[in-house]
Amino acid sequence: MAQCSLPHDHGQRMEQELAHMPNLAEFQTVSELFKQMGDASRVRIFWLLCHCEECVINLSAMVDMTSPAVSHHLKLLKNAGLIVSRREGKEVYYRAADTSQARLLHQMIEAMVEITCPTREAE
Repeated sequence: MAQCSLPHDHGQRMEQELAHMPNLAEFQTVSELFKQMGDASRVRIFWLLCHCEECVINLSAMVDMTSPAVSHHLKLLKNAGLIVSRREGKEVYYRAADTSQARLLHQMIEAMVEITCPTREAE
């Protein structure tokens, strides 16, 4: 980013920070990843796929949703690069992608569940 002069000097040296700020496209990528987590069902499906590799039928049973609904969420997660798939015969299996983004998102979900769900502490 080009060096800029801020209208007010609050003694925070923000010009130095602004010089290292990621560009808008990088923030857009982050925003798109977080957008995927805007649906609780999608978060559950992603969380499950961080722990196992499964087919649509089994995922549907695990989250009590129809196969088309699960397929819709899988397509969005796959387009975002958070999950991958492999075909074995007629069956397609899904799992979380082995990427830093997917791992970090998984860690964030687990940390947030731990923070926001006091019932887990009682188990």
